[in-house]
Amino acid sequence: MELSLDERITANLKFEIEHSGKRKIDIARALGIDSSSVSQYLSGRAQPTLANLSKLCNFIGCSADDILEIKKE
Repeated sequence: MELSLDERITANLKFEIEHSGKRKIDIARALGIDSSSVSQYLSGRAQPTLANLSKLCNFIGCSADDILEIKKE
């Protein structure tokens, strides 16, 4: 069964966060949010706003294109 876009974004976020070596608490502090919000991103119960996605990507060193699966032709 194919994953929905939300499920793929959650999986990509989880992958990038886990491979960044950053702790959830440090990510939360960098974004100015509660660590429970980061947990919700990782569980798929919530998606980050575009502003928080940008901050998150900058903090963990990944591209939003990778998380959102934007392919350049």
